[in-house]
Amino acid sequence: MPGTSVRSPLGNRTRSVAGQVFVLQVAIVVLLAAGALLALVLQSRHDIDREARSRSVAVAETFAHSLGLQEALKTSDPSAILQPLAEATRKDAGVDFIVVMDTEGIRYTHPQPDRIGKRFVGTTEPSLAGQVHTESVQGPLGKEIQAVVPVTAPDGEVVGLVSAGLTVKNVTGLLDRQLPVILLAIATGLALATGGTALISRRLRRQTHGLGTQEMTRMYEHHDAVLHSVREGVLIIDGEGRLLLANDEAKRLLGLPDDAEGRHVGEVPGLDRRMADLLMSGRVATDEVLETGDRLLVVNQRPTHTRGRAEGTAVTIRDSTEMRLLTSRAETARRRLKLLYDAGVDIGTTLDVERTAEELAAVTVPRFADYVTVDLADAVLDGDEPGPGADMRRTAVAGIRSDHPLYPRGRLIDFLPSTPQARGYGTGEAELVPDLAEAPGWQAQDPPRARAIVEYGIHSLIAAPLTARGVVLGVVNFWRSEKPEPFDEDDLSLAEELVARAAVSMDNARRYTREHALAETLQRSLLPRALPEQSAVDVAHFYLPAQSGVGGDWFDVIPLPGSRVALVVGDVVGHGLHAAATMGRLRTAVHNFSSLDLPPDDLLARLDDLVQRIDHDDTGDGEGNSTGVLGATCLYAVYDPVSQRCTMARAGHLPPLMVTPDGTARIVELPTGPPLGLGGMPFETAEVYLEEGSQLVLYTDGLVEERSRDIAEGLELLRTTLSRPGRDPRESCRAVLDVLLPDRPGDDVALLVARTRTLGPDRVAQWDVPPDPSAVGVVRNAAAGKLEEWGLGELGFATELILSELVTNALRHGRAPVRVRLLHDHTLTCEVWDGSSTAPHLRYAATTDEGGRGLFLVAQLSEHWGTRYTPEGKVIWAEQVLPGPS
Repeated sequence: MPGTSVRSPLGNRTRSVAGQVFVLQVAIVVLLAAGALLALVLQSRHDIDREARSRSVAVAETFAHSLGLQEALKTSDPSAILQPLAEATRKDAGVDFIVVMDTEGIRYTHPQPDRIGKRFVGTTEPSLAGQVHTESVQGPLGKEIQAVVPVTAPDGEVVGLVSAGLTVKNVTGLLDRQLPVILLAIATGLALATGGTALISRRLRRQTHGLGTQEMTRMYEHHDAVLHSVREGVLIIDGEGRLLLANDEAKRLLGLPDDAEGRHVGEVPGLDRRMADLLMSGRVATDEVLETGDRLLVVNQRPTHTRGRAEGTAVTIRDSTEMRLLTSRAETARRRLKLLYDAGVDIGTTLDVERTAEELAAVTVPRFADYVTVDLADAVLDGDEPGPGADMRRTAVAGIRSDHPLYPRGRLIDFLPSTPQARGYGTGEAELVPDLAEAPGWQAQDPPRARAIVEYGIHSLIAAPLTARGVVLGVVNFWRSEKPEPFDEDDLSLAEELVARAAVSMDNARRYTREHALAETLQRSLLPRALPEQSAVDVAHFYLPAQSGVGGDWFDVIPLPGSRVALVVGDVVGHGLHAAATMGRLRTAVHNFSSLDLPPDDLLARLDDLVQRIDHDDTGDGEGNSTGVLGATCLYAVYDPVSQRCTMARAGHLPPLMVTPDGTARIVELPTGPPLGLGGMPFETAEVYLEEGSQLVLYTDGLVEERSRDIAEGLELLRTTLSRPGRDPRESCRAVLDVLLPDRPGDDVALLVARTRTLGPDRVAQWDVPPDPSAVGVVRNAAAGKLEEWGLGELGFATELILSELVTNALRHGRAPVRVRLLHDHTLTCEVWDGSSTAPHLRYAATTDEGGRGLFLVAQLSEHWGTRYTPEGKVIWAEQVLPGPS
């Protein structure tokens, strides 16, 4: 494409330092190989020439000294004898010719027979003089290298000459045969040298990243500029501890002289000893701080690995002296943020005012102050809002030592207006007292104690009021003693932040305390304080509110006419004032309905209607928040000690347990009714016979249900715990609580254990009344006799009058059968039964009326009277107090 520069890859490579080095090294290797080849050729030629001369001399001398040579020279035809010998020897010795001649140079032998008898070509004078002579001549065979050796007689006279030699052609052939080996060796060496050069160039290319000389020069200049201008010291030390490099910053930080490079680290003048020890150790160091003179240096040291082994260290040094102040401030800010975070987590873990104050004191000692005291207005501890000028009670004290002279915990303190505590409580503003020894207003509170505090070493104070939702609850005092510097404005801001966070938790705890106290007061007023007097059952009971506060569980024992008793247990879902108030309404309703002597199923039906009306009336609080009954259950049981039968019904409640006198415990099979307030479903009753001494156990789900077990397991555990004979109600109650009561109940726990008693035949008198007015007198007389038998003769007149009126009304206005029953219990009860469901009404008779005064007399003569309905009709009853000491 136009404008595009096309460069050869080879050209690019030769531009780099590695490429240039490669080309240069290859050229050098080629020149060296050529020189070596020339030298080898010349050397080979020289060696072959020398070898040829040596062989020629050796063959010539051997032949010259051979036996019979001189005798053959003296014969008339030496050639005939010597020619065969010379040719045989020539072939065995590997030379080209052996020539024997006389002293005149006439040949006796020659490889070419036609040359015999002719003059020898060469120099003979040195040999005639007794010397060995070698030379190169142009002979009959061509270019020849020959040696001439004299043949001397015993008397030293030269009698002949022997010449042996090689032609240059054969010598050159030997060189030609050696030349391929020489060339192969040179080629192998050239290949190895070129390969080594390529490897070195490749490694150099990796190290230089293909840069050329100019780029390398610029890179070095940049490296040198950066190395000596960077604000971080750099040192390079070899494996022997010698300083190889130190940039300008390192020399400045360590005070090194200009000639420090090249010296051993231990011999560099001015180098701090601790720094020198670190540099000579060669160990790894990461952000290690060393104080050198007036500088604080941060040192990093790493070993340098060359060819896989450590050969020294590279060291970087930073000056952190200027950063010390900033680091200290940052660390202080981090510690304060951490303190605020921990305060948010650790303060307010409970809804208890005193515990919250203790948590505030504990979280700030010793991280912020050496001593912390929390003074709260007395009303706050009771959950109320404090008024102005209220006395404060020391609620929490924490410190690094326990022998401090500060006011102890629980002390009621009336701070003077001159104290920072009183001013802070009045204005809601925190106050800093940097020097307590110079604070007369604070000292005026208690001069002797103030002197003791100052002498103890406490010298600075921050008084920060606890303000939440515009109400000052108290004052938190931060005292400093161990740290010599006083509190400053930053500490004051931190104290205000700490106290502001704690004040919200403190106010929440105060509000909860108030609500909890109100709920407890309401619940105590609604739950039975003492069980009423009755003789049908012996009762033991237990109630424990949940950890989160009082709730809506309740129980009751209600005496009923005819010596009967009603046992009730109920549960309202939820906790707090609303649950307690709802429980009180339901308990009052049960009392009212039980006064009508309704059967259990009818009573629960009326209670269900009441809950529905409550839900309808309390559908909201005007802001869309429902305040009705979230859920309620109830179990109602009526026990008759005369018939020993118990009639029960339940509305969504857990079934009771019955324990027989022999210790057999079982769950009473009782029909399940819907919880109160659902409506639309009838309630069913069940009747069981209870032997005397049997126990009936009523409870709420908080006893048997827990996170670690379900209701079925809890019921079985309850049944197993109760399966033991011979216990009284208190022992049974204690055994159940020991086994099933949770350590931290999440729901209210109510337990009612009732052991049955009976009203025996000796305390019950019963007569059937025939439908005859004359039977009234018979019943009256029989009752009077029974009262005398019971020792109740004092009640005879009133009883006869009551029975006369009630029996007369039954005969006149009711239907048969009519029956009379007297019960001798803690009261004397007169009961008149008839088959009519028409209820009598008490009224005031006029002066002109002839009747209508009977029930009025009954009401006046008895303590209580009333009517209850049965499936067969009704019962009109009247109770009289037994005579006894006033």
